[in-house]
Amino acid sequence: MSESRTLRTVLATSPLTEPLKSGAVASPGLTFDFVDVSPVHKAFAPMVRQQSYDVSELAIVTALQAVAYGRPIILLPAVVASRFQRGCLITRRSGGVASPQDLPGKRIGVRAYTQTTGMWVRAHLAEDYGLATLSMHWLTHDPAHVEQYEDPFFVEHAADDKSLLDQLREGITDAAILGNDLPKDEEFVPVIANASEKDSAWYARHGFVPINHLVSVSTAACKRDPGAIREAYRLLLQSFARLPATDGKPSPYAFGFSTLLEPVQYVIEACLEQGLLPRRLGIDEVFGPAETILGGLPA
Repeated sequence: MSESRTLRTVLATSPLTEPLKSGAVASPGLTFDFVDVSPVHKAFAPMVRQQSYDVSELAIVTALQAVAYGRPIILLPAVVASRFQRGCLITRRSGGVASPQDLPGKRIGVRAYTQTTGMWVRAHLAEDYGLATLSMHWLTHDPAHVEQYEDPFFVEHAADDKSLLDQLREGITDAAILGNDLPKDEEFVPVIANASEKDSAWYARHGFVPINHLVSVSTAACKRDPGAIREAYRLLLQSFARLPATDGKPSPYAFGFSTLLEPVQYVIEACLEQGLLPRRLGIDEVFGPAETILGGLPA
């Protein structure tokens, strides 16, 4: 690269991205103009609606919806956040839901029906207990980041501004799904008591950690300077290679088309069952444009 190019970028700080932000991993031909968006999900709607950034972390459900509805973004085979999700479903210790089998007919609060953590919890409930998504009633606060998507009929938008925890505390909901903001007090307990054991068994069976966020780029940035996008991906790979070896233990990061093939197909099927996609996406739709851009880079 003969001259430095700049990419307006949103990536949450993590062991993967910190070397890019500190300059420990850098390129003479590329500069990341990092925009601080906290919490990072507030960047998702501007990215898919206005392409406010050249590069942005994006929740996988939002990313797949963006592809399905023809938004001008391209998904890179770069997972920057994953986690086990069963423990994110909580209830009241007193008077709450006794077990997952009691959830049909109950009201469950979640920030948005399209929230990726919610998608994973529902997928686990279906796989572990045979619970259909529409057998439960979903109470939400936020609409989808992709504005073309409309929530299914069994989803209700809350009429007030009460928090998920206040709704649960007051009995408006019977359970709630939270992520990084899970409460630590003893007033609430997980609905799935043996969540960690089930997560470990699921990982042994499927071989990947449930994906939360991957990297997206605007189509305009790709057309303007595909070389800068290739360099950004190369730097992400370089930062990934610096991380300590996991020795087969679960990692929140994953790279490469072949590595992400089965995980993304799993998410597509889960999204279809939950009414999150208007149709089944082909893997070529999801990653084909990135394959063209990345060329011969290891992916």
